[in-house]
Amino acid sequence: MSVWQQLFTRRMLICVFTGFSSGLPLYLLFNLIPAWLRSEHVDLKTIGLFALIQFPYTWKFLWSPLLDRYVVPAFGRRRGWMLLAQISLLLVIATLGGFSPQTDMTTIVLFCTLLAFLSATQDIVLDAYRRELLNDAELGLGNSVHVNAYRIAGLIPGSLSLILADTLPWDLVFIITALFMLPGLLMTLLVKEPLNVIPPKNLRAAVVEPFREFIHRQGWHSALFILAFLFFYKLGDSMCTALATPFYMDMGFSKTQIGLIAKNAGLWPAVIGGLLGGLWMVKIGINRALWLFGVVQVVSIFGFAWLAGVGHHAEITSLELAQLAFVIGLEALGVGLGTAAFVAFIARSTHPAYTATQFALFTSLAAMPRTFANAATGWLVEMMGWMGFFFLCALLAIPGMLLLLKVAPWKEKQA
Repeated sequence: MSVWQQLFTRRMLICVFTGFSSGLPLYLLFNLIPAWLRSEHVDLKTIGLFALIQFPYTWKFLWSPLLDRYVVPAFGRRRGWMLLAQISLLLVIATLGGFSPQTDMTTIVLFCTLLAFLSATQDIVLDAYRRELLNDAELGLGNSVHVNAYRIAGLIPGSLSLILADTLPWDLVFIITALFMLPGLLMTLLVKEPLNVIPPKNLRAAVVEPFREFIHRQGWHSALFILAFLFFYKLGDSMCTALATPFYMDMGFSKTQIGLIAKNAGLWPAVIGGLLGGLWMVKIGINRALWLFGVVQVVSIFGFAWLAGVGHHAEITSLELAQLAFVIGLEALGVGLGTAAFVAFIARSTHPAYTATQFALFTSLAAMPRTFANAATGWLVEMMGWMGFFFLCALLAIPGMLLLLKVAPWKEKQA
């Protein structure tokens, strides 16, 4: 089967829906909620600390064995958990906008934490389902399609919802945003359970065996290098984009301009770059893709530093909008490509018998910088300024690239 024939298959279509469902709640936490809080005059330090409510993404491996071991009646082990998570996410998102950041901050924190927990739970089962759906030769392309759809989903809370927020009350904006969980629900109802996947015999096996198998297969030395790589590879760009929407607002851009120009300028570079990256991975392998896409990812951080150097604009002209569009387009290309290769590497590192727990462990490590380091971003910006902060992000991206020498050597072309 040719590369293009692999792209237009039912399995790749399913990856579109898994990516969209996974990305929507995460980007809501990243983009819409910070913009909501900032528009209600919440300070940057508090908004930065909101990154701590994302701790379920970091610790989701703790309850992932439960999803590996237990089956939801009637719908199956994967589909059942997917359905429960998606229905709950829809309800929580729809309810969130009814609270006031001025008087209900404690309630908002609790609901955002619940939202992160449900989103992380959905990610566990979607990642496991996708790994069980795709064969090894499809991992690069399938995960690229997933990541593309993941980023496209970000345009809902990061673009459409922001535009709506300029004319509609926030409670209605959140309800409309929540309705975009429905495509994922429909996908869950229509797909079938993966075949020939036997759940662990008991909870102890579901907890212990995934870790034992990974250490035995890789050896302690290689396993530690892989875990360190998973932590560091996305650290720089994750911190760089943690306060992206407040950064644009501080540069003088309105919510509508951010929605129309900044977010949409990132759509086509992300989609085209991500698809080409997935097709390219079929040709050059995941290892080399990690190197090439990682370089683009690092370079994109300097675009933010340049925009910060230009400074705040009292009046926005077409030139400033073009500058913003360029920076966001470069960031979308770099992060989209880097994430596609990174997720494919994670999938390749899992064993089919322990998909949910191993995938959750690896993605939890990748989420640690986003949760803990990002919580300090507001403090770092106020201390260093935007430009100094972005240079720091570029510096923190280097260790992950150096670890590629050990975990994904250029000369070892692996599918």
